[in-house]
Amino acid sequence: MGYIKEKFKVKADELSAEVKDLVKNHGTKKLDDVTIAQAYQGMRGIPGLVTETSLLDANEGIRFRGYSIPELRDNLPKAPGGAEPLPEGLFYLMLIGELPTEADVQYLSGMWARRSHVPNYVFDAIEALPITTHPMTMFTVGIMALQTESVFAKAYAEGINKKDYWSYMYEDTMNLIARLPRIAAYVYRRKYKEGKHIQPNGMLDWSANFAHMLGYDNEGFNELMRLYMTIHSDHEGGNVSAHTTHLVGSALSDAYLSFAAGMNGLAGPLHGLANQEVIRWILSMREELGGGIPTKSQIEQYVRKTLSDGKVVPGYGHAVLRKTDPRFTAQMEFAKKHLPDDELVRIVWMVYETVPPILQDLGKVKNPWPNVDAHSGALLVHYGLVEYEFYTVLFGVSRALGVLASLCWDRALGLSLERPKSVTTEWMKLFAEGKVEASAE
Repeated sequence: MGYIKEKFKVKADELSAEVKDLVKNHGTKKLDDVTIAQAYQGMRGIPGLVTETSLLDANEGIRFRGYSIPELRDNLPKAPGGAEPLPEGLFYLMLIGELPTEADVQYLSGMWARRSHVPNYVFDAIEALPITTHPMTMFTVGIMALQTESVFAKAYAEGINKKDYWSYMYEDTMNLIARLPRIAAYVYRRKYKEGKHIQPNGMLDWSANFAHMLGYDNEGFNELMRLYMTIHSDHEGGNVSAHTTHLVGSALSDAYLSFAAGMNGLAGPLHGLANQEVIRWILSMREELGGGIPTKSQIEQYVRKTLSDGKVVPGYGHAVLRKTDPRFTAQMEFAKKHLPDDELVRIVWMVYETVPPILQDLGKVKNPWPNVDAHSGALLVHYGLVEYEFYTVLFGVSRALGVLASLCWDRALGLSLERPKSVTTEWMKLFAEGKVEASAE
């Protein structure tokens, strides 16, 4: 079975017993009251999901199994000579709930390398798309084409005990994570590098191999990919990509169908596509202001013009966080160490100094601080990855670690089909007038 899979089964059995006891003894206890505003405004803040892998606190930021991002950077295993955590280690932590050893990480790296073969028909499906197709569309089509490889789908069609669903989902998860860098790199090389593809190197760790297939032979870029893949991997369960993957998975869709659905959510401008919007905005600002490094006064004027035009400053504000995103801070620390004199990075830092006070003065923004997207593009541009439409694909490869680990837990805990109750505006008006009562059914 493999020792990580066996360990996951032990952990899952233990938590399953705890969950059954929790529901039996406290299942009728209310988590929260839901307001009319919450129902209309994206269900913000309603605790209605269970996600084991990470928890987002509005003031502390994201914690993965209780560990903050600085703690992960200190405690997770690293590549020889490297300083950034290997994302294999974070996946192990999210799946098992314990910090991994060096051996655990090496095991995952080797297993993913062995499982990384992608059938040619997947590449044929991508090749059938026009070269002008957005990279996220190509990426999702590749994932859907790969669905024919689903171990869970085959087993379910033949008939399996529901207690064994987790085992087949685990196999799909490991196979899909192993193959995603190959698909993503194929999309990149096809669209931007004249279709000159690079074969994988099974001797490298997961992130370094991805960088290699993209066409980068630079240890600094390898380190950036390790950091990037770690900090973008998960953000509890309510964000669009995580929730969509969970929702579709709750219908017993396999990992490929569920993850592809999540990636279609990630492709939206209010979610993963935001990172390309940030770098586009910064480059447009620099060009409009005459190139080079603008002054803080010029940046302030440009920000105010953006806002007066009815637009947002991309990369600022978050649905939950009420502080600077720790993922932004991690990238800023990386930049200070590796590329402190980069012009674009320095502009990002100047924007960071300029935007929050302006948004605070408006009095309409609960969180004027930067999120993860506000910094990532500048780092990628520094190392030569200037094709910002591809940035969301990088995000997608990383996000697989969290949402697929969560999908394994969904099946291990036997979580139900997700089916919240919806009402009409007419019903809502009657409820507001006290003419109907809310029902839990």
